[in-house]
Amino acid sequence: MAQVLEFKLPDLGEGLTGAEIVRWLVEVGEVVAVDQPVVEVETAKAMVDVPCPYGGVVTARFGEEGAEVPVGAPLITVAVDGPADDDGRPAGEQRSAADGSRADGPRAEDSRAQAPRSEGSGNVLVGYGTSEAPARRRRVRPGQSAPSAPATPAASTANGRAATAAGGRVPAALRARAAGAVDEPVPVISPLVRRLARQNGLDLREMAGSGPEGLILRADVEYALRAAGTQTGRDRTPITEPHPRVPPTQAPSQAHAPAAVAPAAPEATRIPLKGIRGVMADKLSRSRTEIPDATCWVDADATELMRARDAMRRFAEERPQNPVTGGPKISVLALLARICTAALARFPELNSSVDMAAREVVRHPAVHLGFAAQTERGLVVPVVRDAHTRNAESLTAEFARLTEAARTGTLTPAELTGGTFTLNNYGVFGVDGSTPIINHPEAAMLGVGRIVPKPWVHEGELAVRQVVQLSLTFDHRVCDGGTAGGFLRYVADCVEQPAVLLRTL
Repeated sequence: MAQVLEFKLPDLGEGLTGAEIVRWLVEVGEVVAVDQPVVEVETAKAMVDVPCPYGGVVTARFGEEGAEVPVGAPLITVAVDGPADDDGRPAGEQRSAADGSRADGPRAEDSRAQAPRSEGSGNVLVGYGTSEAPARRRRVRPGQSAPSAPATPAASTANGRAATAAGGRVPAALRARAAGAVDEPVPVISPLVRRLARQNGLDLREMAGSGPEGLILRADVEYALRAAGTQTGRDRTPITEPHPRVPPTQAPSQAHAPAAVAPAAPEATRIPLKGIRGVMADKLSRSRTEIPDATCWVDADATELMRARDAMRRFAEERPQNPVTGGPKISVLALLARICTAALARFPELNSSVDMAAREVVRHPAVHLGFAAQTERGLVVPVVRDAHTRNAESLTAEFARLTEAARTGTLTPAELTGGTFTLNNYGVFGVDGSTPIINHPEAAMLGVGRIVPKPWVHEGELAVRQVVQLSLTFDHRVCDGGTAGGFLRYVADCVEQPAVLLRTL
């Protein structure tokens, strides 16, 4: 006669109190083997396949998919072969009423000789026994002999229910699995540990846990995986000691796992801040420390500016021998520089510096225009002297000369100092916008992004135009936002309609 055992949701560890049923892996009436996963649940931390410690026929399932199940609630019931008496002991194995000793039945010897192992797996789940008490591997102290195993398996109960008898019959569907099972039970509590080992191909029977009485913990499996990863290309040996055992008299916090040998980390490279890079580092740090800067920006339609530049280029190509109109091609940077000098004439507050010792704002009568140039030696800012007195051709020629000197490293100190305003064309790096850092002790810097085709509303209709982003970073001590906004708006107007410059030329 078969007995029905109830399998409850075990304690999945890590302080979890329940789980959600995601998917049932077995149906009612299906034969399950020992430790076969029967349900997939989701906890607050992971998806877990829960194995059943009994082998037999599923007679009932409790809970629908998506339902919340607390720890200790029944999941399934399993009918297993092997009758049991009221004490939960196998039939034919009775206790004497006089002295409590066991009286063997008529065929007790044959039963003990031929009885297979019970259906229990020995893989204990927290709060649950299996049909056979697991034989824990104990550490043998010096001078003490190892405890001998009992002559016959002792019957146990699972939450008050009778466990499968040691002399009971094993269903035919489970005999092949039971015949190949090893005698040693695997001391594992959490299904998470078994699942982690199964997914990574680890044999838990080759491991010795670091928990109480040899219990295999999650840390043991993770340590074994890390150790196995460091043995790639070499013969692997079973990892049986993830960290030293903790004696009963030693606190768990005193056991330290040996760190896995890791390859030496490469040392950091130190680059001295000297020369041009050191000077720029000092100036930029001082700028951020002393100047209360602010930034405003605007998008502008640069289509007409690019057409004006192309018209100047064609005019010069058509008259190469003319000493007045012939000459180098006009650069976009030169046109923007000419626009800046015109804007600074209208808003001189931005062509100034601050003397904190005298607590004065110093306005400069001339525009010495610096421009950022990236070189192999680092960022440099050559200065075009008296830029307000130069036209587009003169500015183009001076930009070309100073850029070449910066690349060859032949700039003089006079060509790198004395600037009153800086133009930064970071669009050459393929970026649209930035928040420039003011070149101390100046009071402002204009940044120019790349000029790219974008959708733009032009004369009431959507069109593809050449659009650029302009950014102005300014020292808030020399002017307010209205002045900075007026300067940037004038520059944007000149970019969109170069004819505006004719009023001031």
